This record gives sequence, C-alpha cells and structure tokens, in this order.
Amino acid sequence: MKPAQLARLKKLGQRKLRPEAIVSQEFARQLTDLSQELGRQIGVLVDRQGHVLDTMVGDDSRIWIPSLGRERAQRLRGIRLIHTHLKREPLTEEDLSDLTLLRLDAACAITIDEQGLPENFYCAYISPGQKPGYSLERPWRPGQLPEDLEERFAELDQQFRSFEEVTRSAGGMPRAILVGVYTRQSRQRRTPEDSISELKELCHTAGVDPVQSFIQNRNNLDPSTVLGSGKIREIAIAGVQQNADTLVFDMELSPAQAIRLSTLTELKILDRTQLILDIFARNARSRDGKLQVELAQLRYLKGRLSEKDDNMSRLTGGIGGRGPGETKLEIGRRRVEDRIRRLEKELSSIKKRRLLNRRRRDHSAVPVCSIVGYTNAGKSTLLNKLTHSEVTQENRLFATLDPTTRRLRFPEEREIILTDTVGFIHDLPPELKKAFQATLEELADSNLLLHCIDVSDPAREEKVRDVEEILHELGLSDIPVLRVYNKVDRLPEAQKEECKNDDRVDRVYVSARDGWNLEPLLDRLEALTSGSMHPSALAEPI
Repeated sequence: MKPAQLARLKKLGQRKLRPEAIVSQEFARQLTDLSQELGRQIGVLVDRQGHVLDTMVGDDSRIWIPSLGRERAQRLRGIRLIHTHLKREPLTEEDLSDLTLLRLDAACAITIDEQGLPENFYCAYISPGQKPGYSLERPWRPGQLPEDLEERFAELDQQFRSFEEVTRSAGGMPRAILVGVYTRQSRQRRTPEDSISELKELCHTAGVDPVQSFIQNRNNLDPSTVLGSGKIREIAIAGVQQNADTLVFDMELSPAQAIRLSTLTELKILDRTQLILDIFARNARSRDGKLQVELAQLRYLKGRLSEKDDNMSRLTGGIGGRGPGETKLEIGRRRVEDRIRRLEKELSSIKKRRLLNRRRRDHSAVPVCSIVGYTNAGKSTLLNKLTHSEVTQENRLFATLDPTTRRLRFPEEREIILTDTVGFIHDLPPELKKAFQATLEELADSNLLLHCIDVSDPAREEKVRDVEEILHELGLSDIPVLRVYNKVDRLPEAQKEECKNDDRVDRVYVSARDGWNLEPLLDRLEALTSGSMHPSALAEPI
C-alpha cells in the first residue's frame, strides 16, 4: 500500500459520522473509491455516537473483524459494521453470521459501480429470538438511506430486554445448547436420541436448562472442532436465538477442542465428563465421597491447565496462582499434583479401614448382597422398602454416591447385609472409575448382586449391557446376579399382570415405590443366601 493510500485510510479512521444515519454519502464514496483503487474490501466499525473505532482492509472477497473482547455481549454491542463489496453482491452468509454472533447493531455492505461510486447499500439488523436471527432491509440507493438509526436502535434494545425476560431460566440457571456428534461405531451401541435424552437428564440434575439440541452423524470426527465449520456457525447462531450461554457436548472433549470451540462460538463449553463430575460434586455428602469426587475433578483438570487461552478459566474454575519465579501455569500444575498426592494418601487410609470392616463382616458369616444398576433405576428406593430405612431417594441421576449398608432380617431369625452403591452410566468417566475404585471394590465381597433395572425405560436393554460391562471390568464376573425389574407401577395394568405371572427364577418384577410384589423378591433373596437355592439356578454370570 502506497503512503498516500495509507494516509487516506488513516483519515477515514479519524472521521465522525452523524449518529442518526448509518453512513453518509460522502463517507461511502471515500470508502468505495479507495476500495476499488486497492482491489480490496475496506470496512469500518462505528459506535452509536458516530466515532470510527477501527478501520479494516481485507482481500477482494472478505474482511476480517478484529477481536471485540473475550466476553460475549448479552445485548447489542453498540457497534455497526460498514464495508465495501467489490463483486457487487449483497450481504454474505459470513457477514450475517458476524452480525448475529458478535451482536452488532447493524451490518452494511456497499457495492461499487464501474466508476468506483456507491451503487447499492445492503443493510441487516439483529432480530432477537427470531429465525434466522436477523432482518434484511431492501437495498437502498445513494440518497435514499433512512436517517432513523437512533430510534431503530432504541427499539432493538427494547426487543432485547423483552427477549431476555421471556427466555430467562428459572433460578438463573445457565441456558444450554446440547450437541451430540455420533459416528457409525457409537450409533451401534445406542441411538443418538437416547444419548441426547440422557444428556438432558444430566443437565437437569446439574442445574442447567437445555433449550435446544443438535444431533450430527459423521463418519469421522473433526480433530480440531469435532464438528464442521458450517454446523458450528449454525449452533452458535442458535445460541444467540435461544439466549444460551453454554454448549454441552455428549462426549469428552480434548483441551484443544474445548478452547477452539469456545473461541469460535464465544460460549462456555462443557463436555459430558465435566457435567457428570459437577453432579457428583453436588451430591457427595460423606467425607469419603467428597474426597473421591475432588480427586476425580483434579485428575480431569490436570491435563487441561493451559496458559494459551484466558477462556480456559471458564473450563477449569480458574485454578492457578501467583508467585515469584513461576508462571501461573506452573504454579497451577504443581498445586494440583500436590493435592492429588494428598488425596490419594488419604483415600488409601480409607481403603485400609474399609478392608478391616469387611474382614470383620467375613468373620460374622453374614451374607452380603449389593444393589447395583444404572443411575436412577430406583436402587435407594428398593433398599428403603426392603429394610425400612430412610436413605435419600430422589428422581434424578446420581442422587446416591456414598455406599449405604443396612441389615435385612428374615422371619426365621436370619439376616443379610444389603448395600446400596453408586449408580453406573454409559461411558462412565475414567477419572470417576479410578476415584471410586475403593468404593466399588466392596462389591467383590458380595455373595449376590441385585441388578436393579428400570423396566419402564425404553433403552433398558442398552443400559443393562452398560452395567454388565462395568461389572466385568471390575472383575465381578463370578458373582451371581439376580435381576430386579423395578418401576412396574409405570407400566399399563395388562403388562403388570404379565410381570407378576413371570415365574423365571433369574428375575423378579417389583415396584419399590409402591411395595408391589416384594414378597417373591424376599423369598428369592432368602433362598439364594441360605443355600436352599443354588446360584446356578440364575442366569449365566456376567
């Protein structure tokens, strides 16, 4: 660029436009004249007072808008974009995406005729809550531009305030867009619809309001962003339309993927693992449970500490510190590693204490029966009904994290120990498996496993397989399993009768909530733990 051209460009940046007009004819002519001379698009960002905040030079087909700040604008940003189009085309999809995602007051494209003069003015404004997220004005000719900009912006601001009131979630919960990306391999395990449905339940449990879902089937995941660029733009625009502030992915993201997605969408990024960890942190009650959850969170966080992007603070909770001679990243890593070692040492002591307790139980020769199953299958409700206890029971995922043990007495002065365990879930995060290893090891001392299954769940067979795989991974394949199909009360009456008449010995149908058909379950438990029924009568072990 020649010095004279640079001087003209600099002069554009010193201009002040009238606040009531999107652009003056004189200013537009200066833009088009220089743009045609350079063979490049030229653009400016203007505030509501008419001050030019920034001047940009692109190539012949596009222009790049500089960073407008890391924090996502909640309403109109108070800035309008004015730029030239050399190819005499209206506003492009990229222009309209910038308008929506950056929440600009307006976007204006000026086409250029053969003489280098302004030909047509194409303008668009954000339409809060409406699809496609913007409204296009009819093309304006020079001398026809409206001069009601201040009134228009005041009206848009009012629309945004009304939109925010309408879309505000109860209790100030984050509003989230759910994203599921599935390959052929993952679709063989379970349907995308079932996966997204479970992710919605996780969101509700974590205090997140899921307002919209996207499902994309791909042969291969994009290593950088998981999704394609077009789909990312579509999701980001949906976030603006839904007044969402969070994207939740139905998978575990790498740190680089999370950073990239947050940069592209200006939304907080959560993955499935992080969501589950947050739920565990909410629900842990005992000291043991809290230590295990903290250890899992720190192991997850350790590989995600990064100093490359300030946005990571939204992912990590801002873990880090300051000190002479060390970077924040180095301090953060050292503190996390030190804390992990202390937690591992403390949990090792807890493991030894539990081992002693189990040995005492072994000496008492009291049979042990553990209730296992998918999360929210009704395990705690079943324990309460059988033992007349008052263990916390809620219709939400992972309501129980801490193992609970109660004695169950039979009429003939016999008793067994009944234990409620943490619920399993599809693709249980490895960090949680490791953290809860000491808890799950207690299952190895069980004489019998009660596999609690939600009979009303359409995806129950897939969940049964998930539980069986986890038990296999824990080395519990040799322990006999009695399947308890729970929540029969949710079935139609005709199906309830069929369940009651099912005489197969490897399963029992009950309603723990209503106490329906518990007698056959008690009889089966007594027979299996007293030796009057051999475990081989049950289905094949896992």
